Amino acid sequence: MDSATFGQLEASLTQVLEHVQGKRDLRTTVLPAQPPPLAARDVRRLRDALQASQGVFARYLNVSTKLVQAWEAGRRSPEGPALLLLHLVAQDPALALRAPWAGSTDRVGPVAERRQEPDRLPPAAISDASTRPRSTPPARRRRSRRARGSRSSSTP
Repeated sequence: MDSATFGQLEASLTQVLEHVQGKRDLRTTVLPAQPPPLAARDVRRLRDALQASQGVFARYLNVSTKLVQAWEAGRRSPEGPALLLLHLVAQDPALALRAPWAGSTDRVGPVAERRQEPDRLPPAAISDASTRPRSTPPARRRRSRRARGSRSSSTP
């Protein structure tokens, strides 16, 4: 070990010793507690309070409709950022209806007022993919050569 590395190690140990003896304060960060888990009935109650379908509720949270269905059926439970967002929306339901990146502030208001005026619904409710008819049928899957049977004319 060279002398520079030994000097750094010695300085670090001295700082640790000073901290243990109470002579030095180290920088600490206090993290907030994890949000408590939500049960399936809690997610359903929150969605019902917003008077939103599963598809619209999923759009508010920027998650898939299948995920909201799994939460409400109890097959999965919200976790991570989605869990935190659900708790925030539970405290202030207007958060789900707001889209700060959209630039319009006239759509902010109580949920009950929004349901009475259909022209003021959030864009997610108007352009929900589950309510639009399909314009083209889904693409057909092509079979591989092996599945179709090889048509090569290679004879030995």
